[in-house]
Amino acid sequence: MKRWLFPCIILVLALHPSFAKNIDLSTVPKRDSVQLTIYNSEDLTLVRETRLVSFKKGRNTLQFSWANTLIDPTSVELRFPGAAERLEVIDTTYPHQRPQMLYWSIASDSNDDAVVEISYFTSGITWTADYTAITRSDRGEMSFEGFVRIHNDSGEDYEGASVRLVVGTINLVEKIAQLARVGIGDLRELSKSKHQELRARAARSVLERAVPTPAEMDSLGYVEEKKIFKQGLSEYFIYTIDGRETIPSGWSKRLRTFEGLTVPFRIQYRYRKVQYGDRLVRMLLVKNDEESKLGTTPLPGGKIRVFRNNDSDGLSFLAEQQIKYVPVGDEIEVDLGVDPEVVFEMIKMKTSRENIWMKIHGADVLRRIDDGRVNFDLRSRVAGWDERDTFVQRIRNHSSRAIEVQIRRRFPGHVVFRADFDVRKHDFQTVQFSAKLAPGEKRDLAYEVVRKKGRNAKQENVTIE
Repeated sequence: MKRWLFPCIILVLALHPSFAKNIDLSTVPKRDSVQLTIYNSEDLTLVRETRLVSFKKGRNTLQFSWANTLIDPTSVELRFPGAAERLEVIDTTYPHQRPQMLYWSIASDSNDDAVVEISYFTSGITWTADYTAITRSDRGEMSFEGFVRIHNDSGEDYEGASVRLVVGTINLVEKIAQLARVGIGDLRELSKSKHQELRARAARSVLERAVPTPAEMDSLGYVEEKKIFKQGLSEYFIYTIDGRETIPSGWSKRLRTFEGLTVPFRIQYRYRKVQYGDRLVRMLLVKNDEESKLGTTPLPGGKIRVFRNNDSDGLSFLAEQQIKYVPVGDEIEVDLGVDPEVVFEMIKMKTSRENIWMKIHGADVLRRIDDGRVNFDLRSRVAGWDERDTFVQRIRNHSSRAIEVQIRRRFPGHVVFRADFDVRKHDFQTVQFSAKLAPGEKRDLAYEVVRKKGRNAKQENVTIE
């Protein structure tokens, strides 16, 4: 048995909605175009659809149903693009005998066809991004493809849809508070219905930003300008996927966002204990900028799979990883794991204590102890001292290629860091330094760390000397 697609618009000519239940409704205008703007973070999708409807002069009635769908009925809006001067909505009725349905009474000043646009929010439509990268071992370039998978559990089929994705973060709470003219902390005082209404208005103001109707897009051959929007605490981008797609309810569909790109990449070896544990890892880095043939838009967070092309031996799998949202100018970072051809060792060479302060008879007295021992009686105690450690980081490159190594080390407390190579502060407790090694080269990076304890500690940061 054929099921009517919802939401549907049914034209009833010159009839009042109260009599609609006794009428055989036969005219069901199909969609001419539909546009989905999907915002994952709030489980919101703005749907904008157009239909060509034949109107008679006088009073006409349009019916809209959201039965068996996740459409928010409070968000439904009706417009007449290009015909607002001759068509007018007289009233909107929610018939008691037909729940999950509404009727618009529309006055027309002529017998003519007109495009109607209905927009509303639905939930249950989400998307995920994924990328495929294929490298070659003998060059610093890789093929790069991007995809999104649309998941439709909204209860409604969408045929020939234009798909737009919201990439980034929209602070709807801030916008709701502005619309309600209250502080963010006072939003809990709003009723559920009022909050829902303001949430829909706030989301609509963002997701409809500078976007033509689906009909205008089709007629003008419109290509949306790529923009990054920053407003308040929000930073987001609305990404339009080329073409039209049919996405039935209960289905997922994989769409290509870009293909055939050959982008440069570089390999960097990193030691960052906080991020990667106590190991040196090999990182594949791709810059999201124009020089890398990217950089026109942020890249959505998602899953990336990296392979290596071994020519006649086929592809070998290197890594699979979730990546976060990548703004323009930032880098895609993929952890390829430990490289057995690059050995990284930390060797502790020397440790000592010095600059010891003793508190004797209530007074601070500095004792300089040459042999490292302190004699004190029951009336004295250690008040402060420095711990001095000397380390060597030994890097051995057994590979046939030059490598770049970047090391970050975190030192809580008051610390003095000394080294005879270039080093800088990454943050107030972290130092960063780099080295480049030729094929087969061994490099020792020696440094000294002085940790100030007790009364010797004056601050909570690292000082480089």
